[in-house]
Amino acid sequence: MKYLITIVGPTAIGKTALSIQLAKHFGCEIVSCDSRQFYQEMTIGTAVPSAEELAGAPHHFIHNQSVFKNYTVGEFEKEAIAKLDELFSKNDYAILVGGSGLYVDAVLKGFDDFPEIPNVIRDSVNSHYQEFRIDYLQQELKKYDLDYYEKLSAENPQTLQNPQRLMRFVEVCLGTGKPYSSFLNQKQNERSFTPIVIGLEAERNVLYNRINQRVDLMMEAGLLEEAKALFQHKELNALQTVGYRELFDHFENKISLPEAIEEIKKNTRRFAKRQLTWFKRKENTKWFDFNVKTEEIIQYIETEKDAHSTRF
Repeated sequence: MKYLITIVGPTAIGKTALSIQLAKHFGCEIVSCDSRQFYQEMTIGTAVPSAEELAGAPHHFIHNQSVFKNYTVGEFEKEAIAKLDELFSKNDYAILVGGSGLYVDAVLKGFDDFPEIPNVIRDSVNSHYQEFRIDYLQQELKKYDLDYYEKLSAENPQTLQNPQRLMRFVEVCLGTGKPYSSFLNQKQNERSFTPIVIGLEAERNVLYNRINQRVDLMMEAGLLEEAKALFQHKELNALQTVGYRELFDHFENKISLPEAIEEIKKNTRRFAKRQLTWFKRKENTKWFDFNVKTEEIIQYIETEKDAHSTRF
């Protein structure tokens, strides 16, 4: 039996360090599903593992795309499953790590099939978003898929504040003439592995302090210069993310640099809260305090493995 040890949790909680320790223990490789760390041009602001960390265990899907490519979760699912099939051909274990809940779900459960959407529609939706902001996207989704809009309002309201997700919903509605929700849950995806899902958490004040410290370290490491180099491309979807948007506002003289830094911290804390809300809704996740000894997590994995082995 093949086991995909999956590590989830909010940003700045210590997922990278744990994944490397587990990869060393089980002699396996790491698949990243952090949707911001895919992009080669974004390093500091996405907390990409350091060169030392990357050398600690083989990593995949780190800096494998450009911000100029529209890399979808569907494409990631296909490529990640292909990579896992390759890894499992030579090892009974692999590590999946990241805080992007949609991408974790795509690997563990599969992603629904959607038709290709013409670039002209994508460009039109993006252009309207840049002019009218998130209100336009929310109204378009409400117009073309009211049922899904109401479902999100009731069960997952933070998604209605996520422009990248909303743009995708609207693109599908406009490109197919059908509600986005009509393409959901159409198939059951078979997986050749058994997931063992580990969640890391901390007291809120501890997590928020870690986030604030990380932002300060990012600024010291050169985040301002990294954002400045990307500023001319600020309309790209990949750059509509915390840590860059706020500095782009500073470059446009909308806010001061200290205000931008405080906004990054505040928005990152909000992002972490949304991550926890997403992952806490998932069943079969074993939660550990971020300070737990790695040996305790390894013992849990071994226990789960034995339980699955006797069950099947």
